[in-house]
Formats: sequence, structure tokens, C-alpha cells
Amino acid sequence: MEFKDAMAQRHSVRAFSDKPVSDEVLTELLTTATTAPSWSNTQPYQIAVAKGEVLEDLRETLPPLFDELVALARSSKFKQIKAKLTNDGMPDGDFRPVINYPKELQPRRNATGQQLYELLGIERGDKKGRHEQMRENFRFFNAPVALFVFVHEGLDVYSPLDAGIFLQSLMLAATDAGLGTCAQGALALWRSPLEKHFAIPENYKLLCGLSLGYEADETINRFKPDRAPLEELLIREK
Repeated sequence: MEFKDAMAQRHSVRAFSDKPVSDEVLTELLTTATTAPSWSNTQPYQIAVAKGEVLEDLRETLPPLFDELVALARSSKFKQIKAKLTNDGMPDGDFRPVINYPKELQPRRNATGQQLYELLGIERGDKKGRHEQMRENFRFFNAPVALFVFVHEGLDVYSPLDAGIFLQSLMLAATDAGLGTCAQGALALWRSPLEKHFAIPENYKLLCGLSLGYEADETINRFKPDRAPLEELLIREK
């Protein structure tokens, strides 16, 4: 595949088929991604690969945690304060993927969400429908493989920068090989379920996750949000 074609065809896949990804294909994709550049060639990230029984355990563990968190967010202030003090029902991830978006970026976020839910026929006031769709993140959209990216805390912002370059390289390699991916910040909410299955190195923090597999023929996979025009991204000269 030509590079421009891979860039154009890559998109966030939110429904995967049950076709398995072979170990050989997965290893080839990851090996390709390791050629990505990094700060002084340090490659300050580690990747946990979940599949088979480990993946199924996470697929059963994470959705109820999300349900509990949403219920807590809709509860009284007293219950929320108590939960924060006791850490009962609260995320235990290293980063906070649920953030208050800057006002100049919020319109792009809103437009993307609106376009997605319109495609799926989920009304603005349909809290149940929106909850169920968001919940699919924690089932990895039925993907046969999930990857979790950890970054070394010692390189500050440059570890996430390098991890992002690695992820883009991996997603383009997957697109070239006929597979789909979805990078998911939501998968950074809980670290403890991963510690049950993986010997996570010291000084590494959970940054995000990524679902990988073969794309299913579903309406949601036709969604491609509008991109800001180049003019909006260029800084003008004084």
C-alpha cells in the first residue's frame, strides 16, 4: 500500500470481526513499529499484549468498573466525596484521561461526538445508548487483541511523545496489512486489572490502550470525523 493510501484509509475501528490475528502477523506489526524514532533512541515505552484468556478476563472485568464509575458520577456529592476519600469505585490509573477540554478545542470534540452518535442513531438525550456505546471501549469492541502502552516516567512528556509515534507507526502497519485499530485513552482508567496479568516494569505508567483486529462490516466503521483544515493548524508569522 502506498503511504498516502495507508494514511487515508486508517481510521478508528469500533467493531471487529471474530477472525483471529495470528502470532506471526502480530509480531510482524510490532516489529515494524519498533523502527519508529524516539528520544535519543531510548524507546521509553513498554507494551503489554492481551489476547486469549487474559483478554477475556479483562473484557469481563473492565465494563462493570465503568458502570460503577458512571453510577458514582450521577450520585450525590456526599457519595462522590466518600468514594474519593476511600478510593472505592474510583479509577486507579496513572493518568487522568477524563479531562476538561480547553474552550478552543471543545468545538472539535463536540462535533466529533455529534457526528458519531448521529450515524448510530443515538439521540442527544439517550443516556443509556451513549453509555452502552462508551462501554464498548472496555470490551475492546470485540477485538481479538488489545495492547496497553506504558511509558517511562523519567523522560517527562517525551515518553508519551515517543509512544505516540510508535502507536501511529503500528496503526499504519496494521492498515497496510489489512487490519484495523482503535487507540483508546479510556483504557488508561484502571491499572490494577493489568497488574493481575502482567509484570509491569518499575517506573512505567499506563498511557493508553489499543484494540487491534480485522474490521467488521458494521455501520460504525464508516465513521470518519472531519479534520481541521491546514490553515487552522498553522501559526502565522508576526
